[in-house]
Amino acid sequence: MNGLRPTQGLLNAAGGGRHYRWSTMTIAGPWERAARGAMLLGADATLRPTVFAEMSALATATGSINLGQGFPDEDGPAEVLEAARAAISSGLNQYPPGPGMPVLREAIAEHHERFHGVAVDAATEVLVTAGATEGIAASLLALVSPGDEVLTVEPFYDSYGAIIALAGGVHRTVPVAPPSFLPTPEALRAAVTERTRVILLNNPHNPTGAMLPRETLELIAELAASVGATIVADEVYEHLTFGDEHVTLASIPATRENSITIGSGGKTFNTTGWKIGWIIARPELVQAVLAVKQFLTFVNGAPFQPAIAAGLRLPDSFFHQTAATLRAKRDLLASGLEAAGFRVHLPQAGYFIVADASALGVTDGAAFARELPHRAGVVGIPVTALVSEGNRPQYSSLLRFAFCKRVDVLEQAAERLAGLKL
Repeated sequence: MNGLRPTQGLLNAAGGGRHYRWSTMTIAGPWERAARGAMLLGADATLRPTVFAEMSALATATGSINLGQGFPDEDGPAEVLEAARAAISSGLNQYPPGPGMPVLREAIAEHHERFHGVAVDAATEVLVTAGATEGIAASLLALVSPGDEVLTVEPFYDSYGAIIALAGGVHRTVPVAPPSFLPTPEALRAAVTERTRVILLNNPHNPTGAMLPRETLELIAELAASVGATIVADEVYEHLTFGDEHVTLASIPATRENSITIGSGGKTFNTTGWKIGWIIARPELVQAVLAVKQFLTFVNGAPFQPAIAAGLRLPDSFFHQTAATLRAKRDLLASGLEAAGFRVHLPQAGYFIVADASALGVTDGAAFARELPHRAGVVGIPVTALVSEGNRPQYSSLLRFAFCKRVDVLEQAAERLAGLKL
């Protein structure tokens, strides 16, 4: 295994199997761009694991509650699970059509019009992907040439940086600050230039849970049109909102010709392991993305596609109750964090709370995150892991915690945090 050295790591210490630590790499190749873009490759060519892998291993080693990674620990709706079982039993276990099964593409189009008032042609304007992550990757690889600039807000989902770099693009960011975590109009105007090829939005935003208001989306649409850029909108948390309704980018008329909207069934239906996502765009953009996507995964998840279609057709009450349940979980974890002395920034949407540990005397959130499992038996991740090195000081005391867990798990986490020993 070139570049890998098996060691007695955190998982092995906990009796959970072998843990592999990356050593100094000697193999040259485009992987370096991806790793550097995701901030995993050191100047000494040491390849680090992602913060999610590191903190999950630490949770296992210490017996801590893992609130570092954003996946639910409860099954999704029975109708969706039963539809998958029925599909497997009926023989839907071979390659589905390249663009996705018609039943799912039609459900995606119906869902988009039902919730956002935007009509979509299921046959030509929808493409099923292996989760939203592949939709993002295929879109960027299809559109970004070496030297093109891709603009995101910061903090950013780590795969954004990896794929931008793999495509040869230049990653530009607009840092956002608490309490709103929204980009200012002035910062957006300054960041969009003639070199901007793609504006990549994450709305609602991971990790902050901020939601872009319509006026900000309209400004982004105006700026993109002025330089001929394409907007790629990652909207996987569209239904997990806790007050204001999500405004999809596609509802801004000016974006019709130059935008790609990305969605996923994983977050809404607690099926993150199924990896069923999609893109919605005008036909020419769909074809450009498909030209790349077909050589990545080709196709995926045949029996899960009709199951997600069933989920998208569930009544409005399901989507409202899902958001209300998650909001209660957010509030439960927030109370535990506040009792421990954190300053909590309540998210408007999504899976995560950002909490400020500066009142606890913390100035190095990364070090504190690694100590927290030993002090409180709870794992979060430092927000600086999702921030470029030059901008880390302003986020140095912030941690991200996931609340998409069972109520009893969150109650135990809140109890442990309340007893935090400094």
